[in-house]
Amino acid sequence: MESRDIKNAISGILVVDKPVGLTSHDVVQIIRTGTGIRRAGHTGTLDPRASGVLVVLIGPAVRLSEFVSASDKRYQAILRLGSTTDTYDAEGRFTHQPSAPVDVTEEKFEEALKQFIGEIEQTPPPFSAVKLHGRKAYEMARQGEEVNLAPRKIQVYHLEVLEWAPPEVVIDVHCSSGTYVRSLANDMGNVLGCGAYLVGLRRTKSGRFSLRDAVPLRKLQDAFNAGNWYQYLIPAAEALADWPAVELNPDEVEEVTHGHRVKAAPDAKPGLVRGISMAGELIAIIELAQGEDGSPEWQPKKVFFS
Repeated sequence: MESRDIKNAISGILVVDKPVGLTSHDVVQIIRTGTGIRRAGHTGTLDPRASGVLVVLIGPAVRLSEFVSASDKRYQAILRLGSTTDTYDAEGRFTHQPSAPVDVTEEKFEEALKQFIGEIEQTPPPFSAVKLHGRKAYEMARQGEEVNLAPRKIQVYHLEVLEWAPPEVVIDVHCSSGTYVRSLANDMGNVLGCGAYLVGLRRTKSGRFSLRDAVPLRKLQDAFNAGNWYQYLIPAAEALADWPAVELNPDEVEEVTHGHRVKAAPDAKPGLVRGISMAGELIAIIELAQGEDGSPEWQPKKVFFS
């Protein structure tokens, strides 16, 4: 009973360096089995062929998912110029193959990159998990059905050539959540007129967590077997460490955890902030509201401990 209570109380983040070949769900299952904690979830799918930073929330910290999942992402992507595939990556069937060597200079490639920086509209790949009429797009595509997905707005903050070795190019991509790097590769190929598809992808950053914070999955599995995996558990509050914070005294913690409002400073700024205990523990996400008398109050939006 005691060990179960301890497990129920565990809350935090495991930042994993996912290897190629596993789905994000596979990694979550390994963590559930290794920790004995059923309540766990990742904050942004990485394809099986992709590696790198996968943020997994454990215990009550899973309630952070909607905030952490929306964080920016950063990737190192390997594009191959000159061909296209139906999946926009190396898994797919070729839809165009070159009859002549690719004639694209680095200058021309970098010029094309500039068109994809900023707020742009991007159409997800037909082989994706986006739902269309209640069905996953990739299921329809596999059956040969026509898939017409609506474009969506994304933000691309930074694109840079890291290595120019045609027909392959390695680029650094810093983008908003929901960006498909496969689509970016395919769209670049269209602009260049030669076609392109994704042959390698490594996520180097997710939100505030980078590869420096990530534990290789095999090392984490060894720690599960040794029983010392807790050394890799990052406090839940760290996920939103770049958010503004309001310190709550013990009485305020009690009120907030029961869903009640507490007084805010007269100069408090609107927006979502972290409500932190005096010990630095993340208690809740709170937002500024107006009290009945017009004075500012902090309204709990999502409570993590109750």
